[in-house]
Formats: sequence, C-alpha cells, structure tokens
Amino acid sequence: MVQIAGDCKGDDCPKVFTTDRNSIVVQGDLVTSLDSPDGEAVVEIPRKVWEEAARAFGR
Repeated sequence: MVQIAGDCKGDDCPKVFTTDRNSIVVQGDLVTSLDSPDGEAVVEIPRKVWEEAARAFGR
C-alpha cells in the first residue's frame, strides 16, 4: 500500500492509501452510530484528508 493522504506520523490517525489491486483503503475513527454488515466498518476521516486524497488522483 502507498499512503496518499493524511499528515500524521503514528498509526492512529486518518490516512488514505492506494493498493496494488487498484483500490483505496481508508483508516479513520470508527463510527459506532451506524450499523454495518459483518466484516465491514464505517470510519470517519476529516474532509481535508479526503480532499488531499482527491488531489493525489489529480481531481
């Protein structure tokens, strides 16, 4: 995986990655107020991290 967004140095902050499978992985704070199917999670990331990821893709 290659990190394309997120400005923190540790492992516990929002980040966006690309994979060698042409997909995106998002790390963020777990949202417990929404239900998600087994094996899935809902995460929250700051808008600025999402915008940084979009810029990395040239959007």
